[in-house]
Amino acid sequence: MSLTFTLDPAVTAELRDGILDLWTDVSNAGGSVGFVPPVTTEAVRPELVKHLVAMAEGRTRLLVGHDEDGRIAAAAFLTHNTHRLMTHWLWLYTVMVHPRHQGKGYGRDLLAAAEGAARGLDGIEAIRLTCRGGLGLERFYGSCGYKEVGRVPGAIRVAPGDDRDDIIMLLPLG
Repeated sequence: MSLTFTLDPAVTAELRDGILDLWTDVSNAGGSVGFVPPVTTEAVRPELVKHLVAMAEGRTRLLVGHDEDGRIAAAAFLTHNTHRLMTHWLWLYTVMVHPRHQGKGYGRDLLAAAEGAARGLDGIEAIRLTCRGGLGLERFYGSCGYKEVGRVPGAIRVAPGDDRDDIIMLLPLG
């Protein structure tokens, strides 16, 4: 089975709660989405609210993947760059596939859907993202066409004594 992707879905209580649960479950499974396990939905909620506000202001777009049962299985946020000299590329943030769907190719499907969404936006020539080192994420993104264009050693402190590189990846759309 494959996921059904929707860009800019209607923000309902069901969508909000589904993204909140996804983000919490991905975090607690060790996903690199801004938190370190264990995390509760109440800890994640303020970050989701920030994303929802950015969506309401037109700065961020939400891409959601639903599984065959209609449950949210994947999501990512595409955020416009507001710096006037950098509006030709956007950020891809909080790329998530639910742990129950890991290993099914849905991560690749999500990235392909994000690329398709970005290609449909006027003036966007590239997608930029960052990922946490130490998990092999740069290899995964590389296999999806992204190129490592920078690395800041030890920029992410996961725990005392556990610093990870902040890896910058770019996907040119030209």
